[in-house]
Amino acid sequence: MTILTLLAGMALTVLLALIARRWIGFAAQSPADYSAHGPAFDPRQHLSGPIQCEGVIYGPTGRVASRFVADMHGTWDGAVGTLREDFRYDSGLEQARCWTLHLGNGGDIRALAADVPGEGSGQVSGSSVVLRYNIQLAPSAGGHVLQVTDWMYLMENGTIMNRSQFFKWGIKVAELVATMRPKTGGAAA
Repeated sequence: MTILTLLAGMALTVLLALIARRWIGFAAQSPADYSAHGPAFDPRQHLSGPIQCEGVIYGPTGRVASRFVADMHGTWDGAVGTLREDFRYDSGLEQARCWTLHLGNGGDIRALAADVPGEGSGQVSGSSVVLRYNIQLAPSAGGHVLQVTDWMYLMENGTIMNRSQFFKWGIKVAELVATMRPKTGGAAA
């Protein structure tokens, strides 16, 4: 009876953890949660021109694993945008990514990049943007494909707060927190 009680307790703990992950916290957010919040996040305006980004990446234990700065530059032709990102990590590593963003009706957004297998999808809603996609790490980082949920929140002063979580086999392996600001004299505001 003791082993059965132990197994039942373990199963209940796992079930509660799964429920909490789905309905409480970061993963429980919905674009509808921010639909009435302002200022309105228009990617064509707020992800346009030169942008300065600074951030930290937390490992699975919650400790800072890396810090970075990035120079970003967005351009738009109607509903199709290109966002170039040039990262410099505290380790000395440099990384470049170029996103192609497609804005659809009702705030839908599709995203493509060379290290994103398939297509990312998301939603613009009120002062927020959510984007979900898979990302393939560089071979030097193991070449793993991670599932990413990326939330961006527009602040009153034009700064974008970015929080992303990275998962492998349903287990959170990293989290990113960053700010993005228009560079002085830039087009974003």
